[in-house]
Amino acid sequence: MSSKEYIKGTIKTIVLKLLAENSRMYGYEISQRVAELSDQEIKLTYGALYPILYKLENEGLLSTSSEIIDNRARKYYSLTPKGKEIAKEKVSELQKFSESLKKILMPDPQSNLSLEIWGV
Repeated sequence: MSSKEYIKGTIKTIVLKLLAENSRMYGYEISQRVAELSDQEIKLTYGALYPILYKLENEGLLSTSSEIIDNRARKYYSLTPKGKEIAKEKVSELQKFSESLKKILMPDPQSNLSLEIWGV
């Protein structure tokens, strides 16, 4: 599955949802969790993930903290109270959009064109 064109508009919501479910996460952890939850179908590159994290932080939706792990600084991201509100909104919006998209993509048994596309 080539998800690159579909994932662009949803990365922000995916990150917000994961952070809403976890008190804090670091970038690599977020990318690994997305890959795991999507059965390796969606892989967030650092070039896609980190600009979103910085943008969310600048918008006041994320707070950060750093810890030294194995002599390296690890930056953790957490939702602010405003971020928690926006996460709920964005996840709800994406769920509604996904349901609408499913309705559009389901073949219409009344349509001959629909039957032809699906090889029936």
